[in-house]
Amino acid sequence: MSSMNDREKAFENKFVHDEEMKFRAISRRNKLLGLWAAEKLGKTGDEAAKYAIEVVKADLEEAGEEDVFRKVRRDFDAAGVAQSDHQIRREMAELLLAAIDQVKAE
Repeated sequence: MSSMNDREKAFENKFVHDEEMKFRAISRRNKLLGLWAAEKLGKTGDEAAKYAIEVVKADLEEAGEEDVFRKVRRDFDAAGVAQSDHQIRREMAELLLAAIDQVKAE
């Protein structure tokens, strides 16, 4: 019976670890997306870093990534930045892959 409990505990630990890694990768992706968008918006230095934090915080509005997409889309539209929805979503996907690699390397 102890073997079964150990196995169950190992699965629980792996699930917790995987969820933490997923959360960290998505947060990292959002920061990278914020820095990418900040560049497109003409922001540099502290202003770009603050904008990246705003993008990370936007992910707290609802489950999923639509809240992050909407923030960037809204800000691009307000500033007249020409990026299609497809381009933004493609960048989000590419940055998620980069973020996963970065989190794994830590």
